[in-house]
Amino acid sequence: MEFIKLLKLRLSTSVLFSSLAGYLLAIDANNPHDTLVLIKLLLGGFGVVACANGLNQVFEADTDALMDRTKNRPLPRKAMTVSTALLFSLFLGSLGLVLLYTINLKCVLYSLVSLAIYVLGYTPMKYKSPFSGFIGAIPGAMPIMLGWLALRDEFGWEPGIFFGIQFIWQFPHFWSIAWIRFEDYKKAGINLLPTKNKDHKTAFQMCFYTFLLIPLTILPFIHNENLNNLSLTGCILVFLMGIWFFLVSLKFLKVRSNQSAKKMMVFSVIYLPTIQLIYILDNHNLLYEIRI
Repeated sequence: MEFIKLLKLRLSTSVLFSSLAGYLLAIDANNPHDTLVLIKLLLGGFGVVACANGLNQVFEADTDALMDRTKNRPLPRKAMTVSTALLFSLFLGSLGLVLLYTINLKCVLYSLVSLAIYVLGYTPMKYKSPFSGFIGAIPGAMPIMLGWLALRDEFGWEPGIFFGIQFIWQFPHFWSIAWIRFEDYKKAGINLLPTKNKDHKTAFQMCFYTFLLIPLTILPFIHNENLNNLSLTGCILVFLMGIWFFLVSLKFLKVRSNQSAKKMMVFSVIYLPTIQLIYILDNHNLLYEIRI
């Protein structure tokens, strides 16, 4: 049980959905489904993400003990030694990288870069600068692109847009969490909000990035010559989801309370997988086609 807590199993599993989404979006007539690749992608990706989560707790054991949200993790409670946590995390990470290497070189290289940015960049920087959120958003957006690379072994506009959506989405998502847990983070000297305060400027930026998701998510429909051909049905659905999310953010901008921030956080958790699911269903022609 302590090892499961160290890995942040729920978070690690949720990240895998983005990798799976990228893989499913990469499937076409020239790039058919490959069961072995998918298994290695999911197991390898899980190993790397679990490693990142474990190393994060190794480096933050002292500060985790200061926060209500994290004080019951294995290391602050002394339920596990730092050396055990370190070795277990490195073992999982190494195993994950080996599995990804058997898929292709790009997968393992970008996973390694993502791991390094998260552990060596984001983790120490969040005690020094709110800019850490932008650094942390890079590895946070990488899984969907890795899913694409696992099957196609090449970049393109499509994975770039998917990466961009997940990158931008993280700001309203994680800033809403930071808003809710502002006082708890403050105990450990962490401040992830862009202005370092729960003020109008921070709320406006959260609203702004939420708005950016609207044009970004419909881009495959507007300019579909070189992208996955998003249908009109898919475009309408992602547009409506974007408008809904934006309206939630506008309510938060007006009220700026913990309750409205929580509503924004909850909706953000619903928004991203829903958008990805719409893309997947549309890519496999499983949405009702609207003709005009």
